[in-house]
Amino acid sequence: MKKKILIFIVTYHASFRILTVLNKIKKINKKKDDFKILISDDSSKDDTIDYIKKIKFPKKTKIILNKKNIGYGANIKKCLNYALKNNFDYAIMIHGDDQYDAKYIPNMIKKLKEPNVHAVTGSRMLNKSAAINGGMPIYKFIGNIVLTKIFNILYKTNFTDCHTGLWGYNLKIFKSIKLNKRDDGFNFDNSTRISLVNRNLNIKEISIKTYYRTEVRRWHIIYAYNFLRYIMSDFIKGKKL
Repeated sequence: MKKKILIFIVTYHASFRILTVLNKIKKINKKKDDFKILISDDSSKDDTIDYIKKIKFPKKTKIILNKKNIGYGANIKKCLNYALKNNFDYAIMIHGDDQYDAKYIPNMIKKLKEPNVHAVTGSRMLNKSAAINGGMPIYKFIGNIVLTKIFNILYKTNFTDCHTGLWGYNLKIFKSIKLNKRDDGFNFDNSTRISLVNRNLNIKEISIKTYYRTEVRRWHIIYAYNFLRYIMSDFIKGKKL
């Protein structure tokens, strides 16, 4: 039976890279399932929107251009609400800057079709030497290991990468997880992970390669602080997010 699948691309200051991402998606064999592409730009101030307007998209493509910046998590929620409203079975999130390669989409869908798999994430840390060889900055490499270890200790899990932005969702999970309560900012992915873990829903990791450009260390310090604050707050309060 064919599955209805939404591939949604969240963009913010992605510029010309959005074309690279779309070309990779076009190469995916979509004969077995019903695919649709959704692009949601969060009010980019660079030339991303100019590139989006010039691209010749496949027929089954929808474009959302947010008039104001609503935040990373809110932009994802907008895409997932679209998927739920239109009765999709699965949704795959790709970032418009091409940091997470769209070539992994077929493998993610394959995993989502397995019994008792509720979400799939791409892990850069299943092969740690490949992460370093792929250009992951050493401070981020160490930070990923430490922060993921803290998460695993608190929640009694065994993830290898709790900081990935490559996600695939079985949309049935949002029958028990309230999407509107997920974080509107950069803790959206973490918020969703915690909700799945709290409900004993299964997250499957697949190995992916890393790709980095210029890294701003200050942003990662802020992210690390917010990540720790968020998981500690949830754990101490015992909330059912």
